[in-house]
Amino acid sequence: MLTGLGLIFALTVIQAQKFAYVDTKYILDNIPEYAEAQAQIEELSVQWQKEIEAKFAEVSKMYDNYQAQSVLLPAEMKTKKEQEIVDLEREAKETQRNYFGKDGELFKKRQELVKPIQEKIYNAIQQIAEDYNYAVIFDKSGSLTMMYANPKYDISDDILDQLGAAMGSRTRGQSGSGGGGATKERK
Repeated sequence: MLTGLGLIFALTVIQAQKFAYVDTKYILDNIPEYAEAQAQIEELSVQWQKEIEAKFAEVSKMYDNYQAQSVLLPAEMKTKKEQEIVDLEREAKETQRNYFGKDGELFKKRQELVKPIQEKIYNAIQQIAEDYNYAVIFDKSGSLTMMYANPKYDISDDILDQLGAAMGSRTRGQSGSGGGGATKERK
């Protein structure tokens, strides 16, 4: 347990710490490279989905043909046709896993395109934290839930400025001032 003097010291240390928060979703939404990366990922996703749907449509067509012809086919031919259908369906599922499964092509492409942008954001956050002696910077767009956040402590626009992002597409803040003047208060 803290004594009275210890409690006062602890509160003084806590009060002396500087905290800020960012909204990484807002930051990402204002970085053109991120929008381009998302568009590329979406385009690939749609292309691959069409390819997979075509494979499953082929499986369905083969099955329907088999159903229509099965009464006329000898047992050996039925077995062969059934195996062809099973093999084609397995191939379609494997293609789906290769594209969309855990560690699939979509995951790899997302890592390739988005990870460098995330690293730039992290580096900008770290630089601002060092420049302005922040003890902690929270990300309010992630799993951290804030019941109240004073906009004057939102440094998302400062992160965008650090990254050199264009001001024209911004939808909040006041001319890059960190949501209402936080830049002025930091110094």
